[in-house]
Order: sequence, then structure tokens, then C-alpha cells
Amino acid sequence: MTMSYARAARRVFDLSLGEMLWSRRTIFMALVVGGPVLLAIIVRVLDTFGMTALRVNGRTIGGMGVFGVLMWMLFLHFIVPVLAVFYGTALMADEIEDKTLTYLFTRPIPRGAVLVGKYLAYLACTILVVLPAVMLVYFLVVPFREIGSSFGTLVTDLGLLGLGLAVYGAVFAFVGAFFKRPLVLGLAFTFGWEPTVLVLPGYLKQFTVAYYLQALVPHALPTEGLTSLLQGFFRTAPSLGSALATLLLIAVAFLWLATRAVERREYVLEQ
Repeated sequence: MTMSYARAARRVFDLSLGEMLWSRRTIFMALVVGGPVLLAIIVRVLDTFGMTALRVNGRTIGGMGVFGVLMWMLFLHFIVPVLAVFYGTALMADEIEDKTLTYLFTRPIPRGAVLVGKYLAYLACTILVVLPAVMLVYFLVVPFREIGSSFGTLVTDLGLLGLGLAVYGAVFAFVGAFFKRPLVLGLAFTFGWEPTVLVLPGYLKQFTVAYYLQALVPHALPTEGLTSLLQGFFRTAPSLGSALATLLLIAVAFLWLATRAVERREYVLEQ
């Protein structure tokens, strides 16, 4: 008897989450998110000794400004898409490489539920590592006196990161389920297509995730100093509502396409 879709996805999620948390990719993820934490520690040490960590045009950037720069330049534009590439493209590719896909597909569960369960495990795994790192960075660089007034900003940024992981993960889950060399295509999209078209005039930037994701950033980050300059350079953004709706549509559409690809594709395991 075939399991229900939801129950099958939950079973695959339970199985995959533990594997992901103890995989080599999680070590890589911890090293990646450790970079901003190390920078935050340096900023805190310099501040303790009365030295300024960051200046723009002779103007000192405060703790929230530093946090905004780290969020903008490292987490949103690098860490989130990179982790989504390495995890999302591997959701099915790892099963093929380890030759364990046959065992999953011979179980009485819908094929699409396998990908959905693994996608949810990816999302939980990355959130469990990335979000605590962001909180650690926040408490390191933001002075204690500013925490009360800026804590809402932190909450908004955490939600933004979770949304970014979900959307990019869905896109690269489809790439991994549909194409034979998904990692190469994912890296080309992340480091080639998106950075290039975002700085070009015209409509092509609308075919990126970052275009809609960065439209939400000014609502979460301070608009002063270097952060403002960066936002002004990259941003010709849609409205908040349309950006959020488009991101949710992208996530749902690509996750659906990924499940359809898994259900229809004939996977051949190399001997």
C-alpha cells in the first residue's frame, strides 16, 4: 500500500536531516558561515580597544551599519546562494552517486515525496546553521544599548535569510533533478548570470532571484553609509509586495517542477 504524500515526505525528511547534519557538506557550511563570525569578532576586538573597524568617506559606520554590510555582502549575496547550490543540486545527485536511489524508489512512496522530504531537510539543516551564525554576528557587532531598538531588524533579516534559502533551494533542487551536471549549472547561475545581469540596465535582472530578494533588504537594513551606497548601486527594485509574491511563486513553481522531473525522469545508475 502506497503511503500518503505528506507521510512519505515526513519519513524522508526524518531520514535525510540526520544524514545532512553529519555530512561533509555541513562542515563546509560551518566554515562558510564562520567567515562573517570571524569578521564580527575582529570588529568587536577593534571596538574594545577604541579602534574603528569601518569608515566610509571619513565617516564611522556604527554597529548596525557593519551588521548591514555583512548581511548584504556576505550572507545574502554569497552564503545563501552558495549553500543552496551545494545542497539543492545534490538532493537527488547524492542518491545517484551513492547508488541508493533504487532503494528509495522501490518503496511504496510517491517519487515526488522523496524530493520534497529531502528539500525540507535541506531547509532545516541550513537554517539551523546559518541563522544562529547571523544572531552571533549581530550580538558581536551591535552595541548593547542599540539592541532594544534594532532587534526587530534582526528578526526581519532572519526571515529574509530563511526565504532566500527556500527560494534558491527550490530553484537548484529543480536543476539537480532535471540536468545531468547540476553543480556546474548552479555555480554558473550564481557567480555568472546573477551578478552580471544585476548591474546591467534592462529587464534581464527580473530573471534572477537576487533582484526580488534584495528588494526586501532596505526594509530590514539601515540606510546609512556603505550599506546605502551598495543598495543604491544594485537596486532598481520592485515593490515589497510584488517582490515577496514573486519569490513565493518562484519557490512553489520550481519545487513543483522538481517533483515532476523526479517523477518522470528515468535515472540510470552507473556501475
